[in-house]
Amino acid sequence: MTHPSQFWDRIAKRYARQPVSDEAAYQKKLSVTRQYLGPASHVLEFGCGTGTTAIYHAPVVADVYAIDISANMLAIAKQKATESGVDNISFEQTDLHALSCLNAHWDVILGMSILHLVENKDAEIQRVYELLKPGGVFISSTVCIEDSGAWFKYVAPIFRWFPFLPTVAVFSERTLKASMETAGFEIEYDWRPGPDKSVFIVARKPSNTKVQ
Repeated sequence: MTHPSQFWDRIAKRYARQPVSDEAAYQKKLSVTRQYLGPASHVLEFGCGTGTTAIYHAPVVADVYAIDISANMLAIAKQKATESGVDNISFEQTDLHALSCLNAHWDVILGMSILHLVENKDAEIQRVYELLKPGGVFISSTVCIEDSGAWFKYVAPIFRWFPFLPTVAVFSERTLKASMETAGFEIEYDWRPGPDKSVFIVARKPSNTKVQ
């Protein structure tokens, strides 16, 4: 069976050349995220792709650990970080569940445009919750295809039958928020720039949570 990383490896260079589809929305997400970052922040980004978001935030935090399953995406990200003069990002080819890390380690975890591309979003969200320090925040941007009137929501499940294509999960914003709340998160902020746009969510792990 083809591993999902092979798809992203194949398209990495083309992906890196693509402009952001909604620059204004992206800039607002960056701005809101910055409000939750500080010089002492230890940040994890999973599904970091070619590293644009990690590189943008790195100058204002202690460090960023950026992970992705695609070696080719990471190669581009490392090159971009070097060219930008950013030296406080560590990159690793792995995923949340294979990541060698103690629970309650991170102040902020970023998951941008990734939760609809994993096999089990609930398991992914639960793992994020475990990895965050009490009081830490999970910041995500997710395509909620079920809320869209687009034809793609009917086609997306068929992707599972083609091993060379990535998983594309179909769920609603309501379902996504329920998954976060079930995991234990409290949603502090949510924003969607349009009906067919990704939903941007800031969810906090309660500060009185006991570390397991």
